[in-house]
Amino acid sequence: MSYRTLDIYKMSFDLFLKTHPTSLKLPKYELYELGSQLRRSSDSVLSNIIEGYGRSYYKKEYERFLVFSHSSCDETIGHLEKLLHLYPDLKDDFEPLRNDYDLLGGKINNYLKWVRINWNDGNTKP
Repeated sequence: MSYRTLDIYKMSFDLFLKTHPTSLKLPKYELYELGSQLRRSSDSVLSNIIEGYGRSYYKKEYERFLVFSHSSCDETIGHLEKLLHLYPDLKDDFEPLRNDYDLLGGKINNYLKWVRINWNDGNTKP
């Protein structure tokens, strides 16, 4: 198996691919401020799933990176909410992303709970 088969990976990858170009719709002065933070936190959701899976031989390491991924998801939601308030004219672009990241956060949390209950050090990967 591969991390590529995980629903949370697939969803976070798709959201990253949507978030990056959407962030480029911000005013030029915001591209390197909130826009950059949004792109980096969105990438971090995805990257921590991948890195955690690579360390999944050790349950605690896997859990730790899933927590990082969930935290980055929350950070991404926070950036999106700030942007929704600052740029209401871009609501149609940013609100669906915020809603999708809310859903992803729940999925990461549920997967983390599953790992905590069902995973033993040295198990084959999920």
